Amino acid sequence: MLTILGFTMIATFLVLIMLKKMSPIAALVLIPALFCVFVGKGAKLGDYVIDGVTSLAPTAAMLMFAIVYFGVMIDVGLFDPIVRGILKFCKADPLRIVVGTAVLAAIVSLDGDGSTTFMITVSAMYPLYKRLKMSLVVMTGVAAMANGVMNTLPWGGPTARAATALKLDASDIFVPMIPALAVGLLGVFVLSYVLGRRERTRLGVLTLDEVLEPQETETVLVGAGTGTGATKGGSVDLGKKAVSTGGSGSGTDADADGSEEEDDGFAVLDPNRATLRPKLYWFNALLTLTLLTAMIMEWLPIPVLFLLGAALALTVNFPHMPDQKARLGAHAENVLNVSGMVFAAAVFTGVLQGTGMVDHMATWLVDIIPASMGPHMALVTGVLSLPLTYFMSNDGFYFGVLPVLAEAGAAHGVTPLEMARASLVGQPLHMSSPLVPAVYVLVGMAKVEFGDHTRFVVKWAALTCLIILGAGLLFGII
Repeated sequence: MLTILGFTMIATFLVLIMLKKMSPIAALVLIPALFCVFVGKGAKLGDYVIDGVTSLAPTAAMLMFAIVYFGVMIDVGLFDPIVRGILKFCKADPLRIVVGTAVLAAIVSLDGDGSTTFMITVSAMYPLYKRLKMSLVVMTGVAAMANGVMNTLPWGGPTARAATALKLDASDIFVPMIPALAVGLLGVFVLSYVLGRRERTRLGVLTLDEVLEPQETETVLVGAGTGTGATKGGSVDLGKKAVSTGGSGSGTDADADGSEEEDDGFAVLDPNRATLRPKLYWFNALLTLTLLTAMIMEWLPIPVLFLLGAALALTVNFPHMPDQKARLGAHAENVLNVSGMVFAAAVFTGVLQGTGMVDHMATWLVDIIPASMGPHMALVTGVLSLPLTYFMSNDGFYFGVLPVLAEAGAAHGVTPLEMARASLVGQPLHMSSPLVPAVYVLVGMAKVEFGDHTRFVVKWAALTCLIILGAGLLFGII
């Protein structure tokens, strides 16, 4: 019964947010509360929620102060040279920009933290997508998949969890997986090339001067897109001048959810904004580099690092209290959206774990595996890692499910190392799971509806996972 209710609860949540019948925050709170009552444990709902909030509170704190920190860095101009450099390299070509998004996300993912990766990637690329009228779900999807592949780094989390759960050395798991993961990352780059060509066909290629030209008030005709971020037909006054595309389709300033929004595209590149601090550029660059180094070296807990970093960045760049309040107010919306989503997700995970739904779902999935599949348990684990890491946290999968699967595999001669490597396959899809706090940073900063992101990315992320699995089998790693 708990198994059925668990899957039904997850399916209900996904359907409602993808159909936009409920907001993600409302769905994350109300649906699990309702199912908790169905299970007959409504009296314990408070305990489940408190347990979930307690476990995710450090994550929420980290995200809150990380958003403030990177928001201040954007305000003072730290990323302006990066954005200008990417723009010049990409030559305002949608294809190059999409590929550049994947490369940037993969490089920044070396720090091992998804939230930081998405903040930096979106900060750098969002203005380009907005000004060129590109689909924002392409940006979020490509960034999430690239980060998902790189999330398998030993310090990224999943590999360490798998090593801990099966009492293995993390390097023994990760190093042999490098060829398969490299193929997966190459697959992401190829996919970004394909998506970029689609965007180029829809929008054409602009010149650098066209992209950077001053914007004037003008009525814009919203063209018919391909369904990946354009509104179908009609005219709307966006309060900005349309940028000539020179291609086969008209650009649109509509977000991925079809809503028209004012194009604040290249605010990051405004050379006259009052918040710029050019004399403090190298201080801010050194502070950011030190912060990222401290995260990788684990000198302090990440929430503490970002708390200290945000306080220092505000104090040095904006020594006057009114200016500090203004900066905090400017980023309050992002902070509230993301932290609110994390605490709402705590209700969802708290009920899933507290009622025992996760345990029953995992046990059921293991029990339905035919005995004839025993010798192929690594393959089974790789396939199961897609839905399981999407529908539950990494902790739940690696500490709850993987040991059971590994024990079943051991009975048929499958080594724990093979099982551990196979368990990493689902990470590109996992990074877009509604239970991953970092994804709310991604969609929140990109101003993309979570349901739109989910509809777009799931099929491509699943394909990336299968590419990694296929490469692992081909190379004899799994």
